[in-house]
Amino acid sequence: MNNKKIVVALGHNALGSTFPEQKAAVKKAAAAIADLIEAKYQVVITHSNGPQVGMIHAAMTEYSLLEPDNTVAPMSICSAMSQGYIGYDLQNELRTELLNRGIYKPVTTLITQVRVDPFDAAFSQPSKVIGRYMTEEEAKAEQKKNNHVIKDGDKGYRRIIAAPRPMEIYELDAIKALLDADQVVIACGGGGIPVLQQGTRLKGASAVIEKDLTSACLAEGIQADMLLLLTGVEKVALNFNTPQETPLDYLSVEEATKYIEDGQFTTGAMLPKIEAAVSFASSSPAHKSVITDLDTALDGVTGKTGTLITAD
Repeated sequence: MNNKKIVVALGHNALGSTFPEQKAAVKKAAAAIADLIEAKYQVVITHSNGPQVGMIHAAMTEYSLLEPDNTVAPMSICSAMSQGYIGYDLQNELRTELLNRGIYKPVTTLITQVRVDPFDAAFSQPSKVIGRYMTEEEAKAEQKKNNHVIKDGDKGYRRIIAAPRPMEIYELDAIKALLDADQVVIACGGGGIPVLQQGTRLKGASAVIEKDLTSACLAEGIQADMLLLLTGVEKVALNFNTPQETPLDYLSVEEATKYIEDGQFTTGAMLPKIEAAVSFASSSPAHKSVITDLDTALDGVTGKTGTLITAD
C-alpha cells in the first residue's frame, strides 16, 4: 500500500467563479483527486476561494445596505462561509466519485484558522482587491472606517486588504487525526481564516492569506511527502506567453529563487506557487513540490509531466 501523503492545492480554475460553474468544476477536480486516492496516496486538499469570498463579501455588504441594523460581515466570517460552501460541494462530489469507483473512504471538510502576525508588513501595505465596485462617496465612507480603498479603472473604487504570511495552523492536530483515521481531508480553504491570537481568544483579521503559502505550511506540518500545486498549465515556463517560452521539467530551489529575483513569475499567478514550492522543498531534502495542470495531476505525481521542485 502506498501511504505517501500529498497536499493537493486546487487553484481557482478547479472551482469556477459562480455557483453553476463551481458545480461543474468540482466534478472534474473530484475525478483528478480520486485518481490519486485510487493510487493509494493519502490526500489533504486545499483550495482557492478568490471569486467566492469576493462574492460573499459583496452580498453581505449589500445586505447591510438593505438592513442598516446589520453591520457588514468581517472578512474572517466571509472566509469561513467560503470554506463551508466550497467544502460542501467538493466533499460531496468527491464522495460520489469514490463510491462510484468502489472506494469507501470518508471525506471531511474542516473549517481552518491560521494565525498571522499583527506586525506583518502586509497590514501597512495591503495588496488584495476584494468586493464590489463603489462610488467615490462610498469609498470615502470606507476610508472613514480605516479601510483601504483604491480606484480600479473607470468602474469605480474597491476595497484592498492585507495578505499576511501564514504563521500557524490551529487545526493541524485535527487534520492529522483525520488522516490517521484514513479520511480524505479538505482544509485551509482560501488560505485559512486569518486570525490574531489575543490571549486565549482568536480574533479574525481583516485580511486574506495566499492559499499556496498556507498549503506549504500545511504540507510541512503533516510531514507530507509532496506538495502538488494544480494550476492552468502543465509545466512552469520561463518567458511565459512569449515566443521564447521555455517549459521546465525540473527546478532546484536555488534556480527557482534566482528566477523569482529575476521577475520571471507573475505576482498573483505563478509567483505564489513557486514561492510555496520553494518553501516546502527547502524544508527537507525528502520533500518534493510539483506544479502541473488539474488534468495531469496523477502524471505529475508519478513524474511523467509537470515541473518538479526539489532542494538539490
